[in-house]
Amino acid sequence: MTRPILYCGDPHGRFHHIVVAASHTKASAVVLLGDMEPERPLHLELAPLIERRIPVFFIHGNHDADSDELWMRVWGSELASCNVHGRVVELPNGQRLAGLGGVFRETVWHPSASAARAGAPAFKTMQEHAQATPRQDRWQEGPPRKHWGTIYPETVDALADLRADVLITHEAPGYHPNGFALIDTLAQAMDAGVVIHGHHHDRIDSSARWQAQGFKSHGVGLRGISAIDAEGRAEVVLTGELDGQRAHRQRFIDDVDGWCD
Repeated sequence: MTRPILYCGDPHGRFHHIVVAASHTKASAVVLLGDMEPERPLHLELAPLIERRIPVFFIHGNHDADSDELWMRVWGSELASCNVHGRVVELPNGQRLAGLGGVFRETVWHPSASAARAGAPAFKTMQEHAQATPRQDRWQEGPPRKHWGTIYPETVDALADLRADVLITHEAPGYHPNGFALIDTLAQAMDAGVVIHGHHHDRIDSSARWQAQGFKSHGVGLRGISAIDAEGRAEVVLTGELDGQRAHRQRFIDDVDGWCD
């Protein structure tokens, strides 16, 4: 393995394993997939990487806006400019990396025909949501704080006009039992060859869907780490804490589906 890019599943407050893995593999960059929940400002949690000049990129997750303190440790961190939510940056290997942080919420937008409003958004932009929010309930002149971890149509629409090689998301694409076909559509519009996500704390083999999707999809488990190359090949550097349990559950579901066919 030569100078890999490490994609890190939800850390939920722990970062030592990421620092160790980056050193051991001589990583060229580290990408965090949301739900970081740092106990200190993010730049302090990842200070050893900064000192070694290892580039860090991240998207936020829904839990990163669970409290005022968490919000400040992420959005107020010296690494805040490394948040790739809603934009495209270049990785050390020349790939274009795009990000979609946060989750879909019914009160704003849940893109499913079975959802409230038949999947239509209540608010298209964060600003529109803020304007509809009583002033005393706004956060940093925006909507209530938790909605800094919510996906708005404006971000998806803006990304759809861009091009990327890799799209990282907190929510999962459509292959996942709890994923969204909208993310497939976004990846296809961006010509992304790889989609990598966190959030669900599992690493399901979706390779049977890759050809139909038009991209390779990878989940990274709870505090797991995968090195994923420019061709979308994934090598597990650190197994997610729930990977074995979730894989067993998925095999059971697949077996039941087979019985019902």
